[in-house]
Amino acid sequence: MLIDPGTDVHETGELALVGSLACVECGYSISLSLSDELPSCPACGGSRFRRASMFELPTVDADAIAPAPALPAWLDGVRANLAPGSLCVAFEEDDEPMVIELNDGWNRIGRSGAADIQLDDATVSRRHALIVRTPEDELRALDDRSLNGLFVNGERVEWAPLEDGDELEIGCYRLYVIQA
Repeated sequence: MLIDPGTDVHETGELALVGSLACVECGYSISLSLSDELPSCPACGGSRFRRASMFELPTVDADAIAPAPALPAWLDGVRANLAPGSLCVAFEEDDEPMVIELNDGWNRIGRSGAADIQLDDATVSRRHALIVRTPEDELRALDDRSLNGLFVNGERVEWAPLEDGDELEIGCYRLYVIQA
C-alpha cells in the first residue's frame, strides 16, 4: 500500500516516502528511501510511525536507550593489589580478572601470537590496537587498522591519550587502564 502524504501515522509494511519517520511509541527515528518498506521499530518493535521533524525536540523514551555499563566490581580489588607506580590494563576472561603490566614503548593488542596482550575472539583483529607508554609514563592508544575499531570511553578513536580509569573497547573485550 502506498502512503498518503496527508496521513499523519503510517503502519509497518507500507511503502514509505523518502525521509525520516519517528516511532509513535518511543520516538526512535529511521530514514527511508523511496522504495523501502516501513519496518518495525528497531528500538521497541512498534509498528506506527509519523513524519519526523528536525524542528522538534527528541521524544525518545529513556527506557529505549541502554545505560552506560558500570565499572566491574572486581576492578577495585585488582587496583588494591598492584605495586605503587604500576601502569597496567585489566580485563575479564572466563570470569577471571587478568592484569597485564604495560611495557615501556609499544604494547601490541590483538589475536596474533605476536601480540603483547592476546585477546582470543573473532571480534578482535590480529593486529587490533597499540598502547604506547612513553618514558614520561604517558599512555596513548592507537587503532592498528582494525576492522571493528578502537573505542576509548565509548567513543571511536584513531588515537587517544589514556588516563587512569579509562575503558578501551576492543572487540567484545573491555580493558581498563589502571595506574597504581
